[in-house]
Amino acid sequence: MQITVEIPDPIAQRLDRAWGDVSRRLLEMIVADAYRCGEVSTAEVRQILQLQSRQETHAFLKRMGVYLNYDEAELAQDIQTLGKFRAQ
Repeated sequence: MQITVEIPDPIAQRLDRAWGDVSRRLLEMIVADAYRCGEVSTAEVRQILQLQSRQETHAFLKRMGVYLNYDEAELAQDIQTLGKFRAQ
């Protein structure tokens, strides 16, 4: 899907000087907010922004001030996985 946003030229030019690629910045802001609201996963963030790795995705979210969605079930799974590795 392609979305068009109308911004007056003088403001767009000022934002472009401040942010660089305004289109990319807007996409990043939308994706970060969608992740924050639970609408997209980290894998989808990575896919949308064409990031190279999970670490790059986590770094992006950190830069945007978004905490990873990590619930108790995921913590329990990680503890169980850690226990398996320690037993080996």
